[in-house]
Amino acid sequence: METTLIWNEFSKSLKGFIISKVKDIDIADDLLQEVFIKIHINIDSLQKQKSLKSWIFTITSNVINDYFKKNQITNSELLVHILPNEDIIDEHSAKDCIIPLIKKLPSTYKEAVYLSEIKGIKQAEIAKKLNISLSGVKSRVQRGRNLLKQGFIDCCDYKLNENGHLTGEHKEKKDCKICTPK
Repeated sequence: METTLIWNEFSKSLKGFIISKVKDIDIADDLLQEVFIKIHINIDSLQKQKSLKSWIFTITSNVINDYFKKNQITNSELLVHILPNEDIIDEHSAKDCIIPLIKKLPSTYKEAVYLSEIKGIKQAEIAKKLNISLSGVKSRVQRGRNLLKQGFIDCCDYKLNENGHLTGEHKEKKDCKICTPK
C-alpha cells in the first residue's frame, strides 16, 4: 500500500485524534507529519494488510507519547490522554488490554508499572519521581507485572507456559471479561 493512499484514508481522523490529545492544532499538524514520515519509512514492515488501521494508530499513539515525554509531561494521569479511544480502533489485540488492566491495578503498583512499562522510564528515575527507594520501585513493578499476567489470564483466558510466559489466542473485544466495560 502507498503512503498517499493511507494519507487519503486516515489523515483526517488521525489529525482529529491527535488534536484531542495535545489540544493544539499547530502541534497536531507537526505530529501528523511525523506520523506519516514513520508510516512511509516503515510501510514495508507491515505484515498483515487487515491490521493497517491498528498499526497506524499505534504509531500515532507512540508519536503522541514521545511528544509528551520530550516535553516532560510524565504525569500518570496522561494514561487517559495518550491512547486511542476504544471506538476509534475496530481491531482488538492484546495491546488494547494493557492500559485498561494497568488502570485496574491497585494504586501502589499502577504508577510504577505505567511509568516503567508504558513510558519506558528507568526504574532509578521512577524512584526519584515517586520519592521511594529503588528496591521499592523494583518490587512494585515486579508485583504489578504479575498482577498484569493474572489480569490477562482472568480477562482473556491466557495460560502460563512452563517458563511462566503468557500463551494463548487473544479474544475478540466483545469477549474480554475485565478490560472492556460491558
